[in-house]
Amino acid sequence: MSNYKIVTDSTSDLPAFLTEELELHVIPMLYTVDGKDFLNTPDERYLSSHDFYEQLRAGKTSTTTQINGEIFKDEVRPYLLDGLDVLYLGFSSGLSSTFSSVMLATEDLKEEFPDRKIVLVDTLAASMGEGLIVWHAAMRKKQGMSIDDVATWVEENKLHLAHWFTVDDLNHLKRGGRVSGAAAFVGTMLNIKPVLHVDDEGHLIPVDKIRGRRKSLEELVARMEKTAIDPSEQTVFISHGDALDDAKYVEKLVRERLGVQTVYINPIGPVIGSHSGPGTIALFFLANKRL
Repeated sequence: MSNYKIVTDSTSDLPAFLTEELELHVIPMLYTVDGKDFLNTPDERYLSSHDFYEQLRAGKTSTTTQINGEIFKDEVRPYLLDGLDVLYLGFSSGLSSTFSSVMLATEDLKEEFPDRKIVLVDTLAASMGEGLIVWHAAMRKKQGMSIDDVATWVEENKLHLAHWFTVDDLNHLKRGGRVSGAAAFVGTMLNIKPVLHVDDEGHLIPVDKIRGRRKSLEELVARMEKTAIDPSEQTVFISHGDALDDAKYVEKLVRERLGVQTVYINPIGPVIGSHSGPGTIALFFLANKRL
């Protein structure tokens, strides 16, 4: 049952030790800071997340590039040549055209490898929300589930993967078109911190406006209290935009209020962080519904 490889994108923001432990293949995505190109990899070999966010704080801008079809083919072809099937769990099609490019590339690969199975799943998820779906898939693979059964589990459960974000700097959302310039200005003056989630179509949607940083972090946990499925039995992921202390505060709350035992914290990588900015905190868990 282990004759397949799980492949995902670096937008899953999984820590390097987990990608190794779970035997995942992570396709790096390209981003550009101040005219210089970097690859986003779990081990941060090209630029650390801290240094990336320091550059954003210094006023530099970062742009991102989708995974194109040729890159995808180059990344997965070695596994197909080795006789393995491939399960690709991709970055939300509501946030990137990467998944569309992968679908087109897969048609070519199926002609090249007619005896191999390539299964694609649009996770409709981002950052460690995507990562948590991948983690659940990899754990089921370790338990002996087939590629088709794992893909079915993901399809049936991906809309139970709740994403709750808050950002510290509204100007990054303004640049991404998530809030207007006027709203960003007024919100900054009033210390407004938006709470956002990823909806059932995989889009990042503002849900609430909270006054004050600490209250916005507590709101993430309050949302989890309302919708989480058996939280004390769950593995929970928290990601952050170079704001580890705030991530640890959220961890403390979910442990105290919901009895969560297992929490993984990791930085939001540069591809997602280019749009969310420094200080972003995100909480991911299984829920009866995303919102």
